[in-house]
Amino acid sequence: MNVEKIKENDLIFLILDNRRKWLLQVKSGDSFHTHKGIIEFDDIIGKSFGTCVFSKPYETLGYKFYVLKPLPSDYVVHMSRKTQIIYPEDAGLILMYTGIGPGSIVVEAGCGSGALTCILGNYVRPHGHVFSYDINEKSLKRAKKNVLRANLNDVITIQYGDILENNLEHDNVDSVVLDMAQPWKAIKKIKNYLKFSGTIASFSPTIEQVKKTTFALIKNDFFEIDSYELFKRKLQVRENATRPEIRMIGHTGYMTFGRKIKNLKNPYREKKHEVPKEFVDLNGMPLRE
Repeated sequence: MNVEKIKENDLIFLILDNRRKWLLQVKSGDSFHTHKGIIEFDDIIGKSFGTCVFSKPYETLGYKFYVLKPLPSDYVVHMSRKTQIIYPEDAGLILMYTGIGPGSIVVEAGCGSGALTCILGNYVRPHGHVFSYDINEKSLKRAKKNVLRANLNDVITIQYGDILENNLEHDNVDSVVLDMAQPWKAIKKIKNYLKFSGTIASFSPTIEQVKKTTFALIKNDFFEIDSYELFKRKLQVRENATRPEIRMIGHTGYMTFGRKIKNLKNPYREKKHEVPKEFVDLNGMPLRE
């Protein structure tokens, strides 16, 4: 069995219970302090993912912590952030409806804290690349830090850029992902970045943004234009009382998708044929009086 060992600077997903979970970078000589004791990173480095460690001092505390390898969804929910995030279920739909995968070249406008950026980077590696842009310097700084912590800086480039004003000099891009206030204003420009059959995904919190983006996609000859909203409800599983949890996130956002096509006029079906005029000859026909 191939066992993956935890190395210096790796990210780990440390779990105490259902409510207390942390995304941490392990460094030799450092430790993580909690109200349930201290976790020494030297006790973790060299062990395999999926193991358990116990908090120090053992004699008075000794609580059990689980050490897992972070999933892309863990990056999203537990990474450092100050902005609204795109939740894992929405990110999953974006991946499915854009076709983003290994080797894809992706342009992202609006990196925020880098949550979705890290998910995209995780799926395009090892030979793809994500070029992510933002106009907020604080967001750029935070996103770069999160990408570095996720060890994805080789497949993600984060830089200042305004997709509405700047020429980003991309072409033959597989997919463009928008998370911005006025995505409809970017449609005409990003059409030039995309390859034919390339995809666009736009995440918006309000339905007015969806409508304007949809009409802009239609105007610019995009095809397969659809919008979706997802709801996720977690189950509380107990031996004799299994039911949905009372609390849930009622709305995350709307996702609008489209595909670039080379639209051609149909010389056959769109050809207007002359229709002969019809008339009825009543001569010799019995008529009622």
